Amino acid sequence: MSLESETKIFDTIIIGGGQAGLSVGYFMKRTHLDYVILDNQAKPGGAWLHTWDSLNLFSPSKYSSLSGWQMPTTQDQYPTKAELLNYLSEYEKRYDFPIVRNISVIQVSKKNDVFVIETNNGDYLCKSVVSATGTAMAPYIPEHPNSDVFKGKQIHSIDYKNTDDLSNKKVLIVGAGNSGAQILAEVSKVTTTKWVTSEPPIFLPEHIDGRYLFVQANDSYFKKEDEYTHNISLSNIVQIESVKEGLKNGIYKDYRPFKAFYDQDVIWSDDSKESFDLVIWCTGFRPNLRHLEQLGITHDNRIKTESTRSISKPGLWLVGYGNWTGFASATIYGVGKTAKHTVEEIIIYFNKNYTQQGV
Repeated sequence: MSLESETKIFDTIIIGGGQAGLSVGYFMKRTHLDYVILDNQAKPGGAWLHTWDSLNLFSPSKYSSLSGWQMPTTQDQYPTKAELLNYLSEYEKRYDFPIVRNISVIQVSKKNDVFVIETNNGDYLCKSVVSATGTAMAPYIPEHPNSDVFKGKQIHSIDYKNTDDLSNKKVLIVGAGNSGAQILAEVSKVTTTKWVTSEPPIFLPEHIDGRYLFVQANDSYFKKEDEYTHNISLSNIVQIESVKEGLKNGIYKDYRPFKAFYDQDVIWSDDSKESFDLVIWCTGFRPNLRHLEQLGITHDNRIKTESTRSISKPGLWLVGYGNWTGFASATIYGVGKTAKHTVEEIIIYFNKNYTQQGV
């Protein structure tokens, strides 16, 4: 498909139909802009479709909701994966978003003030772009010497689903965040485990969870009557039920990182070796910006922005990649504020460069 063909030029294309893309879509529906959401999944849910089966969110339903419609009260305090996926599916139906599925964006370029979105199903053209691809497609595994000779299996948490095939296998779980703690709690019930963290993990008090982190988003710290004070971090471990049970059973014995792999073993800092059948890396993700590389504005896996607006590429916004695009913007509850602000800026952009389309 060439630029010379009579191809429709959208006002805005949102790349990604997960929580960030839907949140932007919610505010876009309040404008007169002609937009579409391109999603690479076959059904609603975004990256949550690929998480492990027993996952629980670390905030109650009220604080696990997108703009406009609160998630219905869940059976337990913290929503399950199934409850979240159902909510996201119903959210799409409620607002009837213009979503095109099974569309993988390969590259974004800009020609004559028009963005060209190259996909697996032809090109899409638009005057502005919101990149909302998140981080799930860019899992991070730190490099370790001899990783390629390790005869055991290595997977990232995005590839872990359940414990069905883990009986009688020795498992090393790496990562001190909520995913590491939840997966360890589950895997330790069926087999021998060991937990590696770069620093001692931080378990939040039982009454502190994601809702407090979001409410206190503009503070550098929070303090409760029990004088608990800690820098805000969404990676601190929330005591959902499985974690509470794990703490009670004493499973959270943490070890500092090993220094290399060897055959079926890992080599610890004291040069001792220990065999493992499987390593599960719960080491987070990086922003998925591969589709924007052709624009030449990506440096150290970041794009310079003012809030969510690209500084060097007019007409481009980035939503949902982490604190550099707004505090907690990579979370369901936290993305709403930055999504709203993004759409307000897009309206200003169109009113300045086009004929009052955003009003």
